[in-house]
Amino acid sequence: MYLKDYESVPDARAGIERYFRFYNQERLHQSLQYRTPAAIYLERG
Repeated sequence: MYLKDYESVPDARAGIERYFRFYNQERLHQSLQYRTPAAIYLERG
């Protein structure tokens, strides 16, 4: 994660939540056979 200068705590929280959402639900991971962590989690139910 790159350092970012947020103006307030709510801005920081929103930015971090966006990053986590991207990382877990959109970004494909090579170690997961190009699937998302969310997809793996849902498969294991």
